[in-house]
Amino acid sequence: MASLSVKIKDLALKNPVMTASGTFGYGLEFADLMPLDGIGGIIVKGTTLRPREGNDYPRMAETASGMLNCVGLQNKGVDYFCEHIYPQIKDIDTNMIVNVSGSSPEDYAECAARIDALEKIPAIELNISCPNVKDGGMAFGVTCAGASSVVKAVRQRYHKTLIVKLSPNVTNIVEIARAVEAEGADSVSLINTLMGMAIDIEKRRTLLSINTGGLSGPAVKPVALRMVWQVAKAVKIPVVGLGGISSAKDAIEFLMAGATAIEIGTANFLDPTISIKVRDGINAWLDSHGCRSVQEIIGVI
Repeated sequence: MASLSVKIKDLALKNPVMTASGTFGYGLEFADLMPLDGIGGIIVKGTTLRPREGNDYPRMAETASGMLNCVGLQNKGVDYFCEHIYPQIKDIDTNMIVNVSGSSPEDYAECAARIDALEKIPAIELNISCPNVKDGGMAFGVTCAGASSVVKAVRQRYHKTLIVKLSPNVTNIVEIARAVEAEGADSVSLINTLMGMAIDIEKRRTLLSINTGGLSGPAVKPVALRMVWQVAKAVKIPVVGLGGISSAKDAIEFLMAGATAIEIGTANFLDPTISIKVRDGINAWLDSHGCRSVQEIIGVI
């Protein structure tokens, strides 16, 4: 068998396959369906400083080769996570990573600081696609200044591996990646969802309660792959690739484009065991092509 181990700064992954936030719950929901310790990491659902109810229903809609969602970061807040969820997941033998969201740099930093105190959470993933309430609702991740402000605030209070999840809804994602790298990000993950819309022509209204939502699934893969390739060439920190990955072939494409690791998202809804199948498929491809390590194919494009 080829070696599948990779590293994101101090974060050692037994293989490059992780699950994307918002598509795998806290991992516990999948425990009866697959071995949770069989993949490199699980990125749990978005966590905020205070509880959030999320958006009104309907907040999911199927599209051609993908889905739209406007869930709105529904969660019970970081204190609930620390007191009730963490004790249940801390002994899972893989990297349990928390996706952190907020509405101001201060919110992000405080939430991250509370997670920093949890011994068995080795990393966080910052979702900077959240709206900045002090700036008219514009997402932090669409400007260099906004992205930098969040990462700078969090880096001052968070001391473990810091992954920053980038928004694709920008003109130049390379500039954003370089900006967060300069403020101390240990890694970037991309892409988050693309903004989209769907309309019911009989009811003459949009399918989502807030009209627009994030598009994910196979439809976004070519865009994601292009952005991962661009960013991997432009920064010195590891890149985590995601966006429409639903097979080992997809994952290998992202690795060849420069991703050190990958995340599987929407495909989990179709096949809850897909991450294990992708892991095994990567290994089989490496073996069949005479590769001793996954490192041999990372960034070959």
